[in-house]
Amino acid sequence: MEWMLMPLRRYADFSGRSRRKEYWMFILLILIVGVGLGLVTGSFTTVSDPADSFEMASWSSSSILLSVFYLAIIIPSLAVQVRRFHDQDKSGWLVLLNFIPLVGGLIVLVFMCLEGTRGDNRFGPDPKAGENIKDVFN
Repeated sequence: MEWMLMPLRRYADFSGRSRRKEYWMFILLILIVGVGLGLVTGSFTTVSDPADSFEMASWSSSSILLSVFYLAIIIPSLAVQVRRFHDQDKSGWLVLLNFIPLVGGLIVLVFMCLEGTRGDNRFGPDPKAGENIKDVFN
């Protein structure tokens, strides 16, 4: 759970490096919360009577909740993606590849799966440097 919430603690921190584990656990958190909120929103979309103002108000308030969640998560999502690029000793501006239609997202996906550079680089120390392999399996 700590890895899922770390990007939220570093909300708008675009400096430094982030491990793959931090990035993918954060994506998993977004997926779980998004699906949960989507199910809540979806349960209100089957309105039996479109003229029923209470059901329509419930649906719109839940969809507003989902929209607010995704708007609030944009900054930490960009920040953790920039830090992943920094972990590979690449510029954070490569996040703009996401705007290339069709292939941009796939290119970024491949970069997010690649391992970071070992040791220090120009963006900071290796986030895995202090980790001992025995600590992982205990």
